[in-house]
Amino acid sequence: MGKIASAEYFRVPPRWLFIKITDDTGAVGWGEASLEGHTSAVEGCLDAWFERYKGLEAEDIENIWQLSWRGSFYRGGPVFMSALSGIDIALWDLKVARKLGVPIYHLLGGKMRDRIRVYAWIGGDRPREVEAQAQARKEQGFHAVKMNGTGDTAWLDSPSVLTEVVSRVKAVKELGIDVAVDFHGRVHRPMAKRLARALEPHEPLFIEEPLLVEHIGAIKQVSELTAIPIALGERLHSRWDVRPFLESGCVDILQPDICHIGGISEMKRVAAMCETYDVGVAPHCPLGPIALAANMQVNATMANFAIQEMGIGMHYNHTGQDVTSYITNPEVWNVEDGHLNVLSGPGLGIEIKEAEVRELSTNSKTWKIPEFRGPCGELREW
Repeated sequence: MGKIASAEYFRVPPRWLFIKITDDTGAVGWGEASLEGHTSAVEGCLDAWFERYKGLEAEDIENIWQLSWRGSFYRGGPVFMSALSGIDIALWDLKVARKLGVPIYHLLGGKMRDRIRVYAWIGGDRPREVEAQAQARKEQGFHAVKMNGTGDTAWLDSPSVLTEVVSRVKAVKELGIDVAVDFHGRVHRPMAKRLARALEPHEPLFIEEPLLVEHIGAIKQVSELTAIPIALGERLHSRWDVRPFLESGCVDILQPDICHIGGISEMKRVAAMCETYDVGVAPHCPLGPIALAANMQVNATMANFAIQEMGIGMHYNHTGQDVTSYITNPEVWNVEDGHLNVLSGPGLGIEIKEAEVRELSTNSKTWKIPEFRGPCGELREW
């Protein structure tokens, strides 16, 4: 056993927040608490929790998880849960990597698969040239991609918007790869219903966030209009947030984000909940190598795992850093036949280049969420 001696966070480009926890035996674990566009808020939470948890047994992961949840009075939400996620992932890495020398999945019941199906992004926030980008992904070894369906969209927009989305999906499908379409919460109910219907003949892998999660009744309506699987979940932050979507039957594929849902501990619980409703899990992860590695550990053990998002070469990563950065073994992210091999190294299965993390975190700026404005100057959903 070892007590938490120190905890640090590192804001690194392009938009990630890494955590390092060290116990009094010198054992180290790494986590990721990235919350896109709200890094400073998460850092404030971590400052308070690091002070509170110093001296606690680092191996008592569930105790620290519950203390973070129940001991805060105000609980849940993206900021608290992202901070908790980073701590939880780091504690699992510390406990397993440095103490037991085995992958985390050994402590989660053991692996039930040797490979993890993955997909990558194509297209930016105003999608174009998707055919060439999809071809490049195919050459990288991917069998499936995801694209933003639309740019910013009005409550009642031109039917030509639907035609443009359909044409892009058709172009990708003609390459012989699967394509998922992310509505990104940008499409409001009057257009979401029509867009789902328009896409159905072209058989997308799933449609993601057809509406914002606060509109659960409208999501239910869209789900009843189409046979396309409905996927959502990155803006749900605990099993309690997930429950009404499972109970309503409006989601087919849940997409919890391991950096927002409460880490490895809560991801495992949420996956088990989904299994009881015959809902698959496709973890959301346009984030860094630590988040991806943490997902890989849980995916290996998950009966209802569907597919894993992989942020390699993502259009937001303009700074030169990618999921292959900050680690000594980037070859673990080599895609073969649409899959990644289950990680075999101890703990998370990756080794962090701490010197690089420290260097690039110096004076690193926070990433700001883009702002979309319509033709009349109105703010639109990003």
